[in-house]
Parts: sequence; structure tokens; C-alpha cells
Amino acid sequence: MLTNEAYKPINCDDYDTLELACQKNWALTLDLKNGEQLTVKAKDIFTRKNVEYLAVEDTGEARELRLDHIASFSHPELGTVVVSESD
Repeated sequence: MLTNEAYKPINCDDYDTLELACQKNWALTLDLKNGEQLTVKAKDIFTRKNVEYLAVEDTGEARELRLDHIASFSHPELGTVVVSESD
């Protein structure tokens, strides 16, 4: 998903929860804002050119997803987290 739109940082609590998911290498169900739904393994969060990304493993392939393109994510230990923009 290539885009030139301005990055909108996500809420710090949501970011911290994604960071925890990466540390625990959890499988997450992601709902993206474009309607796509993925079940992926959370690997890392990183920043490139002032845009934050979630690195995931999707059926054995590495993907990078912009954090502001994630509408919600879920895991049995978390429930469902609806991602909101930073204030």
C-alpha cells in the first residue's frame, strides 16, 4: 500500500499495546482502514521518514503496515483494540 498522505500518529496506549504484541510475538487479527482483514504475527515497530510501521509476518512473508492504516487489532489476551489518532 503506497501512499503519499500525511502520517497521523496513533494514540500512545494503542502504540504501547502493539509494542507488547511484538515483544510477545503474538498473532494478531488486523482490520485495516481499506477493509482488508489479516491474521499476522507481530514482529516489530519502527519509524522510517517520520512514519511509524508495524512489521509483521503474513503467511511466512514479511510485510510493513503503516500504523495509521490499522483500524483495529485483536488478540485473545487483549480483546479488540480500536486504534485512535493521537491527541
